[in-house]
Amino acid sequence: MNTLSNCAQIIIALAIAYVWIVRYDNIVKEFKQYGISDLLRNFVGAAKIALSTLLVTGIWHQDLVLVPALLMAGLMACAQIAHFKVKNRWLKFVPSLLLLILSLFVAGTHSGLMKF
Repeated sequence: MNTLSNCAQIIIALAIAYVWIVRYDNIVKEFKQYGISDLLRNFVGAAKIALSTLLVTGIWHQDLVLVPALLMAGLMACAQIAHFKVKNRWLKFVPSLLLLILSLFVAGTHSGLMKF
């Protein structure tokens, strides 16, 4: 498949791993600020890590990419809504917005809507 898409898949996976593993303490604080339960926070984290794993695996097994990319885009859209609801400054929106765009790029590439 497309080298740009493969790079985007790796960037998404590395960003998710960094935020949800290395900076987990920050995630706990943010989800409390959003008023989201620990159970839902843990579900979202597990889902993002699983989807990231599928995106990386999709470099070799392309059939695994489209659905995880769309689901990741959905989770990133929810992150945008959460930032908006608590009126975060615009810089807080940027990481999830970039991951949303990358996820949509990957989905568009793998669905055939975008060709490079």
